[in-house]
Amino acid sequence: MKIFKIVAVFLLVLFLLLELIAFSSDSEIKLDKPLVSVSTFSLYDITKHIAGQSVEIVNILPFGVDPHSFELTPKIMAKIENSSLVIYSGAGLEPWIQKISFSITPLDMSKSVDLRGLETHEHGEEHAHDDEHCSHGALDPHYWLDFENMQKMAEVITRELIVIAPEHKEMYEKNRDTYIDMLKRLDTLYASGLSSCKIQSVILNHNSIGYLAEKYDFHINSLSGLSPEAESSASDIKRVLQEISETGIRTIFYESFVNAKVIESIASDSNVEIAVLQPLGNITANEARLNATYESLMLQNLSKLKKAMICH
Repeated sequence: MKIFKIVAVFLLVLFLLLELIAFSSDSEIKLDKPLVSVSTFSLYDITKHIAGQSVEIVNILPFGVDPHSFELTPKIMAKIENSSLVIYSGAGLEPWIQKISFSITPLDMSKSVDLRGLETHEHGEEHAHDDEHCSHGALDPHYWLDFENMQKMAEVITRELIVIAPEHKEMYEKNRDTYIDMLKRLDTLYASGLSSCKIQSVILNHNSIGYLAEKYDFHINSLSGLSPEAESSASDIKRVLQEISETGIRTIFYESFVNAKVIESIASDSNVEIAVLQPLGNITANEARLNATYESLMLQNLSKLKKAMICH
């Protein structure tokens, strides 16, 4: 009987040791998985599609949070500081980046793309946005709405992923090619879809789609220039109302995360519809639940633009 007890204790200890070893192995695997921190949805989407499950992606800007009012938390800062790769949009979009102590050099993606300069009338003195959340300067930071820029971003991210996880090089390059093919299809769809439109202008609260307008040749009339936080003046509202009257526009746009009160008032006064355009600085919590992607959201944007501009 005593021998049986000894054997039972031995087996129990052995079982616990095996469990501990298995747990340690799992922990090591998790620790060995590189952390990649990204600051905007477009960077997240590219990284997710190219890296798959080979890295842990730290989404610095949580889904459902307004990019223009975002504040870092200690938890997010700790993850960023422990990342093997940190990529941010740049072009003045993330002033909080200066608050982080990096053990590695973060990658400013804006230095790898073609940035669109702003004409004076696009940002003007009345809409200066030199506050801490929106220090864009004279460059349009929404460069991810240019499909050629997105291709360049995919190339850069692939190269950086290979540096931190060279064992996945073949997979990364294959996924990059697939992603770039998707971007080329989107470009073709936008070019054909917006090539023949009855109305050549779009009204929205914030000039966030300048790259699309420049590439596909339509005009933007925005209430607040480049800054979504700027208050609309009486002259701004008068200008928009006049354009609605002159062009026959039937749909005007606003974005998620912004106060739509003025746009709703204009729509009511002009008897036009309102709709949401997604500039992809971030996505809403609901879009995240629906597993929205850059591709799906850009297709939705195209459908809404075609309807608003009466394209054939």
